[in-house]
Amino acid sequence: MTLIIDAHEDLAWNMVNLGRDYTRSAFEIRQDEENSPIPAYNGNTLLGWPQYQQANLTIIFGTLFCTPRRRDNGKYKIQVYETPQEAHQCYRQNLDAYFELAEQHPQKFQLLFSQVDVNAHLERWQAHQAEEQTPPPPVGIVILMEGADGIQTPEEVEQWFDWGVRLIGPAWAGTRYCGGTLEPGPLTKAGYSLLDHMADRGLILDISHMDHLSARQALDHYAGQVIASHANAESLISGITVNRHLKEETILQLIEREGVMGLVPLISFLDWNWRDHGGRQAIGLEKYIAQIDHVCQLAGNARHVAIGTDFDGGFGVEAVPHEIDTIADLPKLIPLLEEKGYNQSDIDCIMHGNWLRILTNNLPTS
Repeated sequence: MTLIIDAHEDLAWNMVNLGRDYTRSAFEIRQDEENSPIPAYNGNTLLGWPQYQQANLTIIFGTLFCTPRRRDNGKYKIQVYETPQEAHQCYRQNLDAYFELAEQHPQKFQLLFSQVDVNAHLERWQAHQAEEQTPPPPVGIVILMEGADGIQTPEEVEQWFDWGVRLIGPAWAGTRYCGGTLEPGPLTKAGYSLLDHMADRGLILDISHMDHLSARQALDHYAGQVIASHANAESLISGITVNRHLKEETILQLIEREGVMGLVPLISFLDWNWRDHGGRQAIGLEKYIAQIDHVCQLAGNARHVAIGTDFDGGFGVEAVPHEIDTIADLPKLIPLLEEKGYNQSDIDCIMHGNWLRILTNNLPTS
């Protein structure tokens, strides 16, 4: 069965703010939250360890994230920040949550920091596939910082690297480093300095959520590896009115830079006006496949597109294509890709190979 790598899941935010325990089943978590305000606030979870195993989901990019106070809707008590110091503390708590998860449940989750870690982890999964009687391997987590406000100064990048962060996305909303979603703007002087410090340590740059201008500036300037962990092609999202996704010229520049783009199966990111077009039941995985195919056609190959679900990142099962109930349903993409004419090599690239190439080419050797 094809392995899957997912480049964007907001596990720590959910663990810290909602108390979700991802060592359990998604269905157990849903049952526990049934009479709580959590589903109304963040949707019914799509994630759980048994579902990871069913999907053969081998590695995730686990995010560090905290909400700026100005963007908090007040509907549920969550951690927010106003100052760089508050952001630093909040992001550090997210990071601690991953270390605690891996230390307390090493049979279920493992942090990956280097090429050696990734290769050894992959060997465990391949051995398990060859001999199913072996114990199921853990899910590997590579740490991605979403929004760089937790980095108090560009020079602090080195400290976060030493703590285990391997990818940084400078924006969610706008930050002091660059414009972001709903808050457009260029890279700032501090933003350019941030990129330079990231490149010095070999960190991977994630342009997701960056404003169109700042994303293009970053692609022009950054000396290291660039990706988009969770963004779709704006041109395919009819009616979209926000600067959340990638324009064609940005996608082409990302491809030229040998980047990879993780696509998000959120129905509003597939059809902005989905409520007027029949609701969730009218939005199927074929629209997600269309996004995948679009990037492949732009690139002329299947080496620049992959999976970046953004699961449990402010939405749940109510907001994904109707064929998806949990993360365990991601393998449903495979026959749809086959119907579209993709061969097994292409499918392997899309489902895991492209992200694996990014990791093995760019993480520290050991």
